[in-house]
Amino acid sequence: MPSQEFDNYLTPLSSRYASKEMSNLFSIRTRFSTWRKLWLNLAIAEKELGLTAVTDEAIEQLRAHVEITDEEIVAASEQEKIVRHDVMSHVHVYGLSAPAAAGIIHLGATSCYVTDNADLIFLREGCDIVIKKLVNVIQRLSDFALKYKDMPVLGWTHFQPAQLTTVGKRATLWIQELLWDLRNIQRARDDLCLRGVKGTTGTQASFLALFDGDHDKVEELDQLVVKLMGFENAYPVTGQTYSRKIDIDVVGPLSSLGATAHKMATDLRLLANLKELEEPFEKSQIGSSAMAYKRNPMRCERVCSLSRHLFGLYQDTLSTASVQWFERTLDDSAIRRVSLPSAFLCADIILSTLTNITSDMVVYPKVIQRRINSELPFMATENIIMAMVQKGASRQDCHENIRVLSHQAARVVKEEGGDNDLIERIKNTEYFAPIWDDLDKLLDARTFVGRAPEQTEKFVNKTVKDALTPYTEYLVDDKVELSV
Repeated sequence: MPSQEFDNYLTPLSSRYASKEMSNLFSIRTRFSTWRKLWLNLAIAEKELGLTAVTDEAIEQLRAHVEITDEEIVAASEQEKIVRHDVMSHVHVYGLSAPAAAGIIHLGATSCYVTDNADLIFLREGCDIVIKKLVNVIQRLSDFALKYKDMPVLGWTHFQPAQLTTVGKRATLWIQELLWDLRNIQRARDDLCLRGVKGTTGTQASFLALFDGDHDKVEELDQLVVKLMGFENAYPVTGQTYSRKIDIDVVGPLSSLGATAHKMATDLRLLANLKELEEPFEKSQIGSSAMAYKRNPMRCERVCSLSRHLFGLYQDTLSTASVQWFERTLDDSAIRRVSLPSAFLCADIILSTLTNITSDMVVYPKVIQRRINSELPFMATENIIMAMVQKGASRQDCHENIRVLSHQAARVVKEEGGDNDLIERIKNTEYFAPIWDDLDKLLDARTFVGRAPEQTEKFVNKTVKDALTPYTEYLVDDKVELSV
C-alpha cells in the first residue's frame, strides 16, 4: 500500500529543497508547541503577579506537556472539526493533558496572543537561520574573489565586450549586494518585538479586569511575558494583531536578497554559456536526458526560479497590510500561513544553493585568455597610438593607419569567422615598425585591469572583514549537499 503522503500534495519548498532547520521552524509541531510555551509563560506571569487561580500544580503540568505530541496534534485536529476554531481546540487538548491548568489556560487572552506572538518568534528565528547562511555565502565568495583578484577577464557592458576587469573584482560586485542584504535582514531582525499581552482589541481590558483595575500590574504582566519569551520589548500599541507592516519590514529584505541572488545566478549562467566559469558539476551528474554532452547550470537556474517566487511574496505582504480594517480582519490569516513560511523557505533554499555553488566554482583560464586575445587588440589601439606618438609619429596619421587595419581585422572576424589578426597586421605594416618591440608589453592584459586587484583586496580585507566580524561563530567549512 502506498504511503498516505504520496497521495497528497506536498510543497516542494519543504519536501524537496529546504533545510531541515527551516522546515522544522515552520512545522505544525513547532507552531503548536510555541503556543503552549506562550500559555505556560502567561500563567507563570499571572501567578507571579498575584492571580491565585493559577496554582503551582497547574504550572507544573503545563510545563510537563509543553512539547506537543503526535497524539495531541491529532486530537486537536479532531476537536477543531467540532468547534471550528484552531486555538480553542488546542486549549481544550492542552487542558486534557494538564487538568490542573484546564481552567486557566489562555486566561484573559485572545487568539492572537498565541498566533501573533508565535509568528513574531518565527520571524526572528527565521532571520537568524537566513543570516547564518548568508554570511557563509559571503565568506566563500570572498575567498574566491581573493584567489582570482589578479586574473584578467573581459568585462561586459550591455553584454558587449568592454574594458577588462578581473575574475575576483567581478565577484566583489555580488558580495557588496549580499552585504547590503545582510545589513537589511539583520536590521529587520533586531527591530522585531513581541506583540505581548494586549487583549482582544489591544486595550488590555480583560487583563485590567483580572487585576482589579491595577494598570501597573497589567503593564508588568506585558513586560514579564515578553522577557520570559526571550524578547526585550513589546510593541507599545496594537490592535487585535500586531501591525502587518511588520511583515513588510521582514519579507522586504528577503525579497531584496532574492534580487541579489537572481542577478548573481544569471551572471553565472551567462558565464557558463561563455565557458569561462561554471557552477559545480558532479562526476556522475546528467545535464540532459537527450544531449549527453550538456552541463546545464541547474543550481543557478533553481536560484533564479525561486527568487522570482520570493519577489511575489513581498507583494502579498503589501496587499495584506493595506486592507486590514480598524483593529483587525481575518482576511490576513490564510495568506500569511502561506506567504510568511514560503518567504523564509525560499530564502533558505536560495542561500543553501548559493553556498553549494560558491564552494566549488570552476574557472577556465584558457577560455578566458582566448576571449581576451580576441578583443584586446581593438582595446589596445589607444595604447598603440600613444606609443607611436612618443616615437615621433603624428597622432592623426597613426589613428588613420590603425583605423584601416582595425576594419580589415573586424571583417575577418565577422564575415569570415576568423581570428582577430589586427596585431599581425600591425607587425606586417612598416609604418608601425617603431613600436614592434613594444607590442608584447602594450598587449599585456594585466595592464588593462586598472586597480581591480587592489580594489578587490582592500574590499575583502577591510569592508567584508569588518562586516563579518560579528558573525565569526557562524562561519563553517561544511559543504552543502543539495537535492536535485
